[in-house]
Amino acid sequence: MKIVLIGYMGSGKSSIGKKLASVLGIPFKDMDAEIEKKEGVSISKIFSEKGEIYFRKVENAVLKKILSQTGNLVLSTGGGTPCYADSMSFMAERENVVAVYLKTPLDVLCTRLFHEKSKRPLIAHLKSEEELNDFIRKHLFERAFYYNQATVVIDTGSGNIADTVEKIVLKLF
Repeated sequence: MKIVLIGYMGSGKSSIGKKLASVLGIPFKDMDAEIEKKEGVSISKIFSEKGEIYFRKVENAVLKKILSQTGNLVLSTGGGTPCYADSMSFMAERENVVAVYLKTPLDVLCTRLFHEKSKRPLIAHLKSEEELNDFIRKHLFERAFYYNQATVVIDTGSGNIADTVEKIVLKLF
């Protein structure tokens, strides 16, 4: 089984993915790391030099390559991965792929992301917590259609990484 974690940036996909893979004894892959490996530059550099459209095309190709390989794994995607091209339908069509939406409340996302926004190209330009809150609220509204197509939805508003991993395992097995 391939467990694909989707959700907004800051929802904990990478941290939860690593722990989930460890608990299940299967490999973990991070989309951003795979894209950086393929392109030979950072995500920020791809955005600044080639733009978001180029990035989304590469992201879609990397997703398809990973999900077409044999074997089990946990994959943490970027926040926008399921919302572009045919990524979400590609995941849904694969028999051995389970999409898990890590649904995180707006206030939790704002708190997490405000302090690390310089590392995130899509929000680095936002100056205040209010601007960030408005930006995330709009994005969540736009992306909800895709996120809610996940096989499993896990509320990550309370508890720690171990609690969330336990919720996922209980839903899947």
